Amino acid sequence: MKKVIVRLENFCKSYENKEVIKDINLEVYEGEFLTLLGSSGCGKTTILRAISGLDPVTSGKIYINDVDVTNLDPQEREVNTIFQNYALFPLMTIEDNIGFGLKMKKVPKEEIKKAVKEMMELVHLEGYEKRFPSELSGGEQQRVSIVRGLINNPKVLLLDEPLSALDMKLRKQMQIELKQLQRKFGITFIYVTHSQDEALSMSDRIVVLNEGKIEQIGTPTQVYEKPKNLFVANFLGDSNIFKGKVIDDGEAILTEEGDVFKIDKTPRGTLEEIYIMVRPENIRVSFDKPKGNHVLGKVYEKSYNGSMTKILTKVGKKVMTVMVFGNDCPFKRGDEVYLSWDVEDQIYVNGDSDEE
Repeated sequence: MKKVIVRLENFCKSYENKEVIKDINLEVYEGEFLTLLGSSGCGKTTILRAISGLDPVTSGKIYINDVDVTNLDPQEREVNTIFQNYALFPLMTIEDNIGFGLKMKKVPKEEIKKAVKEMMELVHLEGYEKRFPSELSGGEQQRVSIVRGLINNPKVLLLDEPLSALDMKLRKQMQIELKQLQRKFGITFIYVTHSQDEALSMSDRIVVLNEGKIEQIGTPTQVYEKPKNLFVANFLGDSNIFKGKVIDDGEAILTEEGDVFKIDKTPRGTLEEIYIMVRPENIRVSFDKPKGNHVLGKVYEKSYNGSMTKILTKVGKKVMTVMVFGNDCPFKRGDEVYLSWDVEDQIYVNGDSDEE
């Protein structure tokens, strides 16, 4: 059985009588990489700051390693926090920045020096010991910030959008490095981001947040391939969604647009009205009319990104997104095309957005 390292019980947070976190219950397991994912203002950073002790809770309890830390100061909690702006001391050298936490714990100088050396080697910053933060690139500063948090061997490392200020190439590289560091140390990471790509590529589990509520908790595969509701389906990646009514004794649906699609099951038993979603990568594009579930549309935009071409197609009043992989994409703006997919690639989605 997995050990719970952080637990939030009926956690609520309000600012000036405005409720921003609404009665959240959450368990974080020891050694996992958990991501709090959501758009700006959804409450993800508020949760992180409450766990760290930087912000008091309005009501509820927070436990770290089975200890009630709700009213403890930040320095009394076994957590470290890494911020987006690195928060390095500008007048300290890199080695002093990394070793600062150990110095505050009155660890002997030789032990600090050895630990700092090991950390700097780990993130390939050997020889930078006497430099100052202003002499480092953004990626190098973030590496310093990360190992400064790890050197204290906390129970939990809290990371508040640490990669958002980096360019895309460096961000991708740092995602790999962060995951490798997390595995190496076995420390629980609670990671805040608005980036679906970061969450899907790095996490063991993802908590999808919306307006202070948890919409879904699951592995990257679960939240992407089996979204609990329309919000999650739309928030994680591109989605093509049809609303319809079940017909033919549960064998098909009639969509609002008048199309009839075969279905392989009726979700939750006997719903009359359902939503089905098809991801862009599961849709085929052709000039010839296919068998099975399909619609007819007109290409009105396309964009090439190297490994695939994204095609936007107007189907009546609906815009559908399709991914065509490879370099050979014969479809041009203005072309009439058929979009088709397999029944097993349809995802059945609950229209409600709730916490259950």
